[in-house]
Amino acid sequence: MSTTAEFERMLRGVALRVTAPRVAVLAVVHNQPHADTDTILTRVRENLGTVSHQAIYDVLRVLTAAGLLRRIQPMGSVARYETRVGDNHHHLVCRSCGVITDVDCAVGDAPCLIASNDNGFVLDEAEVIYWGQCPACSTAEPSRSQP
Repeated sequence: MSTTAEFERMLRGVALRVTAPRVAVLAVVHNQPHADTDTILTRVRENLGTVSHQAIYDVLRVLTAAGLLRRIQPMGSVARYETRVGDNHHHLVCRSCGVITDVDCAVGDAPCLIASNDNGFVLDEAEVIYWGQCPACSTAEPSRSQP
């Protein structure tokens, strides 16, 4: 588990000023991967008191640009944030309850997939989202017969 001192080192390591909102956001996202902005705001306010929506949006933008957070936005979902960065992992998303889980890269090194035509791009990342039902939802729903 990361500590406040570790979050402060992370911020200094990317030449960002250490502020209470930045440390609090890193702590929330570390402890609750794939949290959305409203959840992050609620948790930060529990720790710091009054913090504006705009302040949280600004912190999320800065931390994402600095590479300390990764922003994902599965189709039909609000943006989510995680501290697992730099390893080009992918995600599993439950169609029923919306839970999101990390899954390691399918094969090989980043970008994990080879594009059939890179059109001259220098590829460094592939974003894959697997959709289905989590174990809890798949056992809770009655099986459907296929026609």
